[in-house]
Amino acid sequence: MKKIPYKYQAEEMCTRCIMDITVRGIKFDENGVCTFCHIHDELEEKFSLNSNIENELNVIIEKIKKDGKRKKYDCIVGVSGGKDSSFTLVKVVELGLNPLVVHFDNGWNSDIAVNNIKNLCSKLNVHLYTHVADWEEFKDLQKSFLYASVPDGEVPTDWVITSVLHKIASKEKIRYIIGGNTFRTEGTTPLTWTYQDPTYINHIQKTFGKKKIRSFPIMNTLQFFYFSIIKRIRWLRILYYIPYNEKEAVQYLTENYGWINYGGKHFESTYTKFFQSYILTRKFNIDKRKLHFSALIRSNQMDRDIALNKIQEDPYEGGLESIVYTLKKLNITEKEFDKLMHEEPKSFMNYRSLYKLILFLKKPLNFAARIGVVPDVIIKKYFKFDFK
Repeated sequence: MKKIPYKYQAEEMCTRCIMDITVRGIKFDENGVCTFCHIHDELEEKFSLNSNIENELNVIIEKIKKDGKRKKYDCIVGVSGGKDSSFTLVKVVELGLNPLVVHFDNGWNSDIAVNNIKNLCSKLNVHLYTHVADWEEFKDLQKSFLYASVPDGEVPTDWVITSVLHKIASKEKIRYIIGGNTFRTEGTTPLTWTYQDPTYINHIQKTFGKKKIRSFPIMNTLQFFYFSIIKRIRWLRILYYIPYNEKEAVQYLTENYGWINYGGKHFESTYTKFFQSYILTRKFNIDKRKLHFSALIRSNQMDRDIALNKIQEDPYEGGLESIVYTLKKLNITEKEFDKLMHEEPKSFMNYRSLYKLILFLKKPLNFAARIGVVPDVIIKKYFKFDFK
């Protein structure tokens, strides 16, 4: 087996960031500025870092404390061992909240990520719950997405984490889930790069999978609205409300909590590292560094020229041995993997999903976003692009 070489493709590009027309549905205004920059500016205006947003955060924190009074925990924080979720956990504790820390172990944790989580929880004196998936079941789900030939190979992990967090929040009567997402350093992921809904996930699994899923939840649409409307569980992105500089966060975590950096964005998972740096870039012409670097450029945390130079470097740093290790763990032969890598790329639009229904429900979903049931950034992802 030979390693497929990395080929950088510089397409028509935004004049402000480095997002380009490899993103299906992207548009540029008369100044050459892309859709993602405009989404960033809209969010920046809504969550402008001034005294008003600080007061708004204080009101939210006091409400969380009040709703969590006489309960064992007043919120849930999902952690992966990465910089964003780790810093979020630290800030939550510093703000005086009492979180239950939840981690989902899908079998791909790096030792660095595991130690980061343990050290943080120990030093912050918070309780950690780890939901461990049955490896054979989760492996079957991940392989299903590879066989489907879609770029959404990390969706099983993302959706299961969301499902686990809501299920535990409901069980523990906790109303607030606090996530470590932020548009200022992560940007807004295009739907054609990462798409997820329960109908889509279940269809992929039933079509290509061989096992029934029993060891972890896959939240369906009715369950989501049950948790959101009946149980009134809300998702709070606390990093939207505070200044967050990635380099400064890493330094703070390292100096105060012995946190160890693991490399690229979301590389705390060994599968994410392999999937993003090798499979996505070679098969789908998707380089998620563009998303990350562009967000940092907009937030004045990275120089655009530096980003343009870095993006030309191969993101995959491993050799053939890393590929062989991943394939062996997934029980995929080298011949089978070579075939998968050369199959025609597909997208969520080739499978059953809720996409058309979501478009039809634009007005009620916009209302749901205004009252906090659906994240505002999700609405922008669905209705700012035309994939036809």
